[in-house]
Amino acid sequence: MRRSNMAVRYGKLSKILEARDLTMAQLAKDAGFSANIITRIRRQEFISMESIEKICNALDCKVDNILEFESDSPD
Repeated sequence: MRRSNMAVRYGKLSKILEARDLTMAQLAKDAGFSANIITRIRRQEFISMESIEKICNALDCKVDNILEFESDSPD
């Protein structure tokens, strides 16, 4: 059985920030996370559930409003 790898995408987060006229730096300050998390988001890398929870609380949204998973292996 072959397993596909899943990649996290934060495009939805970018759209929310743009719609609310917020920068990633403002979100980091409001949510209380480090610049390292900003870098990981920009690189489309996994971040901890704790950081995701902080983002959702700061933006008053749900997880599926800010990220999605995509298969990164060809079909």
